[in-house]
Amino acid sequence: MRWTGARERARPRAAIGAAAATAAMLIVLAARGEFSTPVLLAGLGAIALAWLWRDARVEGGPIDGRAEAPASLLPSASVFPDPVILVDRRLVVAEANEAARGVLPGLKDRQPLAFALRSPAVLESIPAVVATGEPARVEIGGRTGNEPVWEIRIRRLIAGDRATLGEPAVALFFRDLSDERRLERMRVDFIANVSHELRTPLASLSGFIDTLKGPAKADQNARERFLDIMQAQAQRMTRLIDDLLQLSRVELKEHVPPATPVDIASTVAHMVELMGPLARDRGVELALDVPEEPVRILGDRDELLRLVENLVENAIKYGGSGGAVTISVARLSAQGAQAERVELAVRDRGPGIPAEHLPRLTERFYRVDVSESRIQGGTGLGLAIVKHIVGRHRGRLSIESEPGKGATFRAVFPAAA
Repeated sequence: MRWTGARERARPRAAIGAAAATAAMLIVLAARGEFSTPVLLAGLGAIALAWLWRDARVEGGPIDGRAEAPASLLPSASVFPDPVILVDRRLVVAEANEAARGVLPGLKDRQPLAFALRSPAVLESIPAVVATGEPARVEIGGRTGNEPVWEIRIRRLIAGDRATLGEPAVALFFRDLSDERRLERMRVDFIANVSHELRTPLASLSGFIDTLKGPAKADQNARERFLDIMQAQAQRMTRLIDDLLQLSRVELKEHVPPATPVDIASTVAHMVELMGPLARDRGVELALDVPEEPVRILGDRDELLRLVENLVENAIKYGGSGGAVTISVARLSAQGAQAERVELAVRDRGPGIPAEHLPRLTERFYRVDVSESRIQGGTGLGLAIVKHIVGRHRGRLSIESEPGKGATFRAVFPAAA
């Protein structure tokens, strides 16, 4: 779009400057007697016409005394990276950049903004901004979980009663708030989940303490039974707090990849040995399949131990009904542009996981069966920790399962050079 520009403003100013210079020259030459009086009068008449033309341009043209920034000094909407729309006093689109057209595909120049943006709050705010000059801010979208949220800031460029038709009078600046709102929802959900997970054991502890101080004060059998329950609830809170701290530490360092070579085969073998007592208590056989020679990746050994612990513990608790859990480490040869990789796989033969739950398993506090998870002592954070550990190690986590056929969790990492 071509704005009424500095070029139009420069013309009367140039004419005025030339007229002033000509007048000075004529007066000097007339004083020296180098030409006659009629010539001097003709020159002064031309100067007077130039001034009259200047006055007409100033009164009715694009250089009137408006308070807002003149259109000639405004940049094109295309220079803004975020969506920007310029509309005239009739709410007709004067210009829009490509980002705005991507957000509102129906947006077209010289057509009403309402054809593309059906937001009463925005359309009602624009006339008020034009009339008062007071900026406005409107938030639209976000009615569903996947719908983007936009903040629209509305600013007056030229008062509507001074802007000519088609000349931009108002600018609409868009800012995407989707990520901010999503993070806010995650924060609220996180706090709510943590509060809920802590409230239950705390209420249980408080109730048993009151009982032991009151009716069961002299009951030795009740005291022993209640103390065992209180200990289990305290351990549950300890596990939750430990998982929260672990998750926080991993997230804090996730942008910094580990640089220390770690033998993941021996790391897995060590953790499987530590998990042996739990497996025997549950009647589950652990089968280990790792190479004899070292298999190195760049990693943090403590985090890798926690990753293996969470995967194997989940397999024992939730897939142990199949009687066996297989843990394997294997090298994956380079293919094309893809370098050599290392795969860690944990497979159980339990009841499996319905397909609709697979995409959400790594969310914080997400459980397929809430009651079963609490019976097993789970916090709902194990797989979220696994996901972030794999991400920090620049790996990829995948989950495969079919109901009745067990589940396989695979973590694939780049091999160390």
